[in-house]
Amino acid sequence: MWESVSRATMVGMAARVHLIGIAGPSGAGKSFLAKHLKAALHGDVLAIDRYYRDLSHLPLEERAQANFDAPDALEHVLLVEQLARLRKGETVPLPVYDFGAHARSRKTETLQPAKVLIVEGLFTLYWPSLRELLDTKVFVDLNEEACLARRRARDVRERGRTPESVLQQYQATVAPMAKLFVRPTLVHADVVVLGDERVEDGMKRVLEHFRGSMG
Repeated sequence: MWESVSRATMVGMAARVHLIGIAGPSGAGKSFLAKHLKAALHGDVLAIDRYYRDLSHLPLEERAQANFDAPDALEHVLLVEQLARLRKGETVPLPVYDFGAHARSRKTETLQPAKVLIVEGLFTLYWPSLRELLDTKVFVDLNEEACLARRRARDVRERGRTPESVLQQYQATVAPMAKLFVRPTLVHADVVVLGDERVEDGMKRVLEHFRGSMG
């Protein structure tokens, strides 16, 4: 059973925020792992889905047809800029994205840096400028069939989608883009976690690397 890192250990860390990056295909279990890491390390989680580009200038039907599974769909320059500021201990105004409207909200949410920030999303290990900021790089891997089942359940439950629309999008862009842009980034990972293994087992390997990175 993995053990959480004590608060005394966290207080003893250097002032700089430590960044853990989690990448992997949609539905592999990135958010699930991030949630457990947050609890173990008393940190915060930043989903890079926040940084999808604003499509409010397009009709709603056109927005829905956009390819959200390619790196260009995200405003990665802003993401890297804000992560660099967070890494130095600065507070930043995070963008808020409305997945139902495919548009960025006018509101922002303030994030005050904790000692550990867990960054998770499809392309966390894609951009070299982002990889350079990460202290521990994690890839969560899982086969396409299981990823689709999880994606369908999440999008219907949390994003107001129909099962048919989820399947259509998965076949048209999600799986092909994962093969092209996401799965190849596994080579940059310090730790590989399997999406269908016990979370305790994956956590143990991630925490071992994290503790080593603090030295």
